[in-house]
Amino acid sequence: MKKLALALSLVGLFAGSAMAADLPARPVYKAPPPVVPLYSWTGCFIGGNGGGLWVRKEYSVPGTNLGSHDANSGLWGVQVGCDYQFAGGWVIGIQGDYDWTNASGSHLDAATGVTHAHTTKSLASVTGRLGYAWDRFLLYVRGGGAWERDNYSSTFPPFGVIAVFPGFTATASETRGGWTIGVGGEYAFTNFLSGFIEYDYYNFGTRTVNFTNPNTLALIPIDIRERKSVIKGGLNFRFGGGPVVARY
Repeated sequence: MKKLALALSLVGLFAGSAMAADLPARPVYKAPPPVVPLYSWTGCFIGGNGGGLWVRKEYSVPGTNLGSHDANSGLWGVQVGCDYQFAGGWVIGIQGDYDWTNASGSHLDAATGVTHAHTTKSLASVTGRLGYAWDRFLLYVRGGGAWERDNYSSTFPPFGVIAVFPGFTATASETRGGWTIGVGGEYAFTNFLSGFIEYDYYNFGTRTVNFTNPNTLALIPIDIRERKSVIKGGLNFRFGGGPVVARY
């Protein structure tokens, strides 16, 4: 009798196992992957910058080269602008900046004995920019109009067989327009603060600058060609951007 009861128990155990194996498996629920927020460059900004400036000045009058000189200095200033991100990572924007500097240089024209000197006092630009963003890093190019402020002096030595005509220093100043193009990269450290570094090339062409003789008030026209290079970095305080829910 005991053997029969044991046999029936074993049969019931195996039958239950077989029936459990035929039942459909319960679904396993997994938590969804975390949401990955992507940074949005859409918004406006204001900030400050600093860096270095290199200037090339070339002097001439029609048919005669009067020589050239280089100058360099630090520069510092401010910038303001707005960006708009679209079609994924593409970013377009507009920016205005103004920088102060004090780049001075001079050279002696050996043929005439005249010493030409200048000082660049300020530099400004209004540019558009186009870039592509990989989340918080933005690589961009920019270009547009540029303006600068220069002061000039040309010192003429006494001339004549017995130096009948005394020497004098003629002076001039101008605000000159030109164009600029540059490339840079910017990284958003937080939702409201980003830092950038960029290189900009400025071309102000050739302009006729009228120097004033202080003794006679006569004008002395000299053609001056100018080009500049600027490397600078800075910080921007941003408004309206920040992370957006982009994908899982």
